[in-house]
Amino acid sequence: MTEETDNKLSVLLVEDDANTRTLLEKAVNEHTRLRIAAAVGTVEGGHRELDDKQPDVLLVDLGLPDGDGTELIREIYRRGYSTDVMVITVFGDERHVVRALEAGATGYILKDAMTDNICTSIMQLVDGGSPISAPIARHLLSRFHDSARMAAKEGIDLPQLTEREKDVLSQLSRGFSFPEIAGILSISPHTVASHVKHIYRKLAVRSRSEAVYEALQLGLIEIGR
Repeated sequence: MTEETDNKLSVLLVEDDANTRTLLEKAVNEHTRLRIAAAVGTVEGGHRELDDKQPDVLLVDLGLPDGDGTELIREIYRRGYSTDVMVITVFGDERHVVRALEAGATGYILKDAMTDNICTSIMQLVDGGSPISAPIARHLLSRFHDSARMAAKEGIDLPQLTEREKDVLSQLSRGFSFPEIAGILSISPHTVASHVKHIYRKLAVRSRSEAVYEALQLGLIEIGR
């Protein structure tokens, strides 16, 4: 393995459709900062690769011949790997989306919207973003706004975020990094980090994906803001 390859981020691809797998392999390997560490088509194959290496990114389908891709997502977290996880799938229904996010996925891309910009989405992911296909975002907003309305009717106290914290969280939900958010909001990256710490504390979460998920669930932000 060359030094140039060593410096690239490794991607474990788990996709059962051979044509899609080939297209994704080609796109990732042509990127200047990414390389395919392994490409397999089953849950079992994914487990074998995780036994052998810790990839920087797991790019995983959900509907696999021998199981569900969420098994591999949970395995990543069980092992304590720092691997970023993005789902690539045809499933846009509530059951699959929520299950994948709860398992620990920080990105969720539908296959009909992924091929042209897959590497952009992967880089957003490793830079701290949470790339989510627009139809999935709209679906989550609809579902979680219903939850927020129900909470309001039942008199449940919602976490109180400041307007600036909501601005920061809204930009996080769009996949922007701290420096990018700082530029958008005309504040320093240090101030962004401080706001994020306050957001985590108020929402009782430990990661960006959890913060965005919780805020959407409570209706505190809108991805379209």
